[in-house]
Amino acid sequence: MFIRLMLLFTVIPLLELALLINIGKQIGLLSTLLIVISTGILGAFLAQQEGFAVIRKIQESINHGELPTDSLLEGAMVLAGGILLLTPGLITDTLGFVLLLPVTRTPIRDFIKRKFHQKLHPEEIDADYTIED
Repeated sequence: MFIRLMLLFTVIPLLELALLINIGKQIGLLSTLLIVISTGILGAFLAQQEGFAVIRKIQESINHGELPTDSLLEGAMVLAGGILLLTPGLITDTLGFVLLLPVTRTPIRDFIKRKFHQKLHPEEIDADYTIED
C-alpha cells in the first residue's frame, strides 16, 4: 500500500507537470493557465451542483425509509472528483470530471459495489452477477 501511495504522489504530479509543459510549449503559457483555471472553476460549479443533487437523493431515500447506499457512494465519488479538480493539472481534472458526471459516475459506482460485494462474499463470485438495490 505504501508503494502505491508513493507512486501516486510522485508519478502523477510528474506526469501532470510534463503534460502542462508540453501544452504550454504548444499553445503558450497564458492559454495553458486559462485552461487550468477554467477547468477549476467549471469543476467547482459542477461539484456543487452534483453534491446538492446527491444530498437531495439521500434525503429522499431517508424520507422513504430506505438506506441511501447508492447515494452515499455517489457522494464520496463527487467529493473525490471535487478534490481531483482542485489539484492543478489536466489528468486529475479529467478524472475529476469523470467522477462528477452522472453518466460516467453510475457505471463506476456499480463497479465499486461489485468489488465491495466480492470482498464481502468471495464465495459468491459469479461472472454474470449483478447487484440490484
